[in-house]
Amino acid sequence: MSEPRTYVIIGGVAGGMSAATRLRRLDEHARIVVLERGEHVSFANCGLPYHVGGVIERREALVLQTPAALGARFGLDVRVRTEAIAIDRERREVVVRDLDSGERQRIAYDALVLSPGASPVRIPIPGVERGLALRDLADMDAIIERAADARRVVVAGGGFIGLELAENLRHRGLEVTVVELLPQLLRPFDVEMAHLVAERLRDHGVDVRLGTALSAIETDHVVLDAGAETLPADLVILSVGVRPDSQLAKDAGLELDARGYIVVDEHQRTSDPAIYAVGDAALKQRFEGPATPVWLAGLANRHGRLAADAIAGRAHPAAPAFGTAVIGVFGLTAAVVGRTERELREEGRAIRVIHTHPSDHAGYYPGATTLALKLIVDAETDRILGAQAVGENGADKRIDVIATAMAGGLTGRQLADLELAYAPQFASAKDPINMLGYVDDNLIDGEPSVQWHELDARLAEGWRLIDVRTVAEHAAGAIPGSELMPLDELRQHAESLRGQRVIVHCKVGQRGHTAASLLRQYGVEAANLDGGYTTWAAGTAALAAATTTTTTTASTTR
Repeated sequence: MSEPRTYVIIGGVAGGMSAATRLRRLDEHARIVVLERGEHVSFANCGLPYHVGGVIERREALVLQTPAALGARFGLDVRVRTEAIAIDRERREVVVRDLDSGERQRIAYDALVLSPGASPVRIPIPGVERGLALRDLADMDAIIERAADARRVVVAGGGFIGLELAENLRHRGLEVTVVELLPQLLRPFDVEMAHLVAERLRDHGVDVRLGTALSAIETDHVVLDAGAETLPADLVILSVGVRPDSQLAKDAGLELDARGYIVVDEHQRTSDPAIYAVGDAALKQRFEGPATPVWLAGLANRHGRLAADAIAGRAHPAAPAFGTAVIGVFGLTAAVVGRTERELREEGRAIRVIHTHPSDHAGYYPGATTLALKLIVDAETDRILGAQAVGENGADKRIDVIATAMAGGLTGRQLADLELAYAPQFASAKDPINMLGYVDDNLIDGEPSVQWHELDARLAEGWRLIDVRTVAEHAAGAIPGSELMPLDELRQHAESLRGQRVIVHCKVGQRGHTAASLLRQYGVEAANLDGGYTTWAAGTAALAAATTTTTTTASTTR
């Protein structure tokens, strides 16, 4: 019988522990050593904000596995409070240090898995040491302790963790301000979709400051935009991004990209064939474009398993990462997959964009709520490039369906043919996913469509804007320059519009489609405003909110 192999995993939590337990299932006789610098090797880091707010009541619920339990079930040698300080690639040894005793040791390995994660960015401003960040249980405990004596909190950063903390600190009854350097929250979304989340935060008493720089942290206040404004603050949370914990890999001479992320192949193998890397510190191959960091627990788990499979001789390539993510804020769900319209237009890609606003289930069944859906497809191939959904119910379900469709190579048009579960309390007979496919089918067949951000340019070219909603709807809010011609009366106006160029709009786009189809048959060059008044209102409000904030200065960078 051959000598048992030794596998060393540096870093626990999602990626490291998935690799360790998978290796045990594939190799019962191997020696598997897990080194974790912190006090906990397996905890639910995505649940940390919710214990801060008391939604998850018991702290112990966040500790998923202990070293003793992992040793008993999987035979793992788990060492917490133990730091890997060097990798000797030539001798295939890891130099480790016990953080309590200071004792050093060398551990030989046949294969090494790096899962060091990423650390919160500490922005270079005066008083940054006064701010707290959230990465592990100790950070969570510190935030809870400070929050107990606080009344006013400033959260710097409008990403997923920042907004989850803002919501949960608000649940504790604190006054919360979110300060975001960008002109929108949630960069993985487009501005008109992220605006819906910002409005929900404001509706629940959170002060949202966009395009605003945090310039300094003082004992009882923060300084914004290089002194343009100060805000009182008893507690400051820093959630402005992360950087990879890749110094160990760098010192070992492994290949890193320009940002310090560890370069891996499709099997999670680094530039050293005996060393693998998974989790937040490792690059992921996106389904579109170059490899990028993707900070998602699901990918860390999946790639930990893939690394273990490769080590055990069962290698199969990692699937492209779509970046599928979801967040809940005060009862509103926002979910996303793939690329944004912003990114693709910056790249000069030819794309089609579709906005719809369906009910999450049949409108006649009690409790129906409105979804905002966005689909982005390649204008030439109809390949689905991205999607976003925001609503109180059903947003996550629809994005999961689209993510699955993307993985299966379905086109936008083929969404119309998906056979999805239907009963009035769960969906509509024409599911919102099917409706996206129908709209795309119409666009492919030549129906003109205008995006909300293109409207002003079209009107400047001489197009007329026709509002086909009711008199009451128009009176409640109208696009400047629009002419009211309700859909049910439109045939009476059709002849007078013959030969003209018009953009029609309704509330969400469906009546606009009917109006445009009607007018084209009367010889009118008619285009439909995509997503109707609802999308236009959200987009223009988002731009207005961004442009009315203080101009960002060069004194603060992220």
